[in-house]
Amino acid sequence: MLIPKGTSSGELEVKKSRFISQAVPVSSPEEVKHHIARARREHPQAHHVVHGYVLGDRGDIFGMSDDHEPKHTAGRPVLEVVKGSGITNVLVLVIRYFGGTKLGTGGLVKAYGESAKLALSSLRTEPLIEKRTCRFIVPYGLYEQAKLLLQKHHGEISDDQFETDVTITAVLPAAQVQELAAELQDLSSGTIVTEEL
Repeated sequence: MLIPKGTSSGELEVKKSRFISQAVPVSSPEEVKHHIARARREHPQAHHVVHGYVLGDRGDIFGMSDDHEPKHTAGRPVLEVVKGSGITNVLVLVIRYFGGTKLGTGGLVKAYGESAKLALSSLRTEPLIEKRTCRFIVPYGLYEQAKLLLQKHHGEISDDQFETDVTITAVLPAAQVQELAAELQDLSSGTIVTEEL
């Protein structure tokens, strides 16, 4: 499975109706609700805010809404595109401004499906791997070398605190934690402290 790295968007016009699509990373149904509410605030004149989302390590938590479009003509095609993408922890919103011409059920299914594909087509992703947050207490003299080791093990530093020693907080793949800790021990002759948070 893949997960999103950032957001993406697209826009489609079908018979004067505007379909604005957005792909957003989410980790819970509460976040989904938050983003739907945000889209409604940002587009108060829109006639429909349709969505489909997939969550979980296996992509087995999902939901959708037609938002007053005819049943299964909006949320279902969006959800099917998301499920077929192999991406999890993602919400796709499609905001529709009605252009005055009815599209019919087939036209709606096609427009919402195409809008979802458009949003996902430019979404940057990365493989879903288990990550851990760790804290490393490093002497000043070894700080730059410790940072290089973190980069080697695909660690992303989220915080540095410079006090008596340097406290580095980083997120890295779970499979890399033990090897990195061992290399830091070798580098520092056992003085660098590693803690999993």
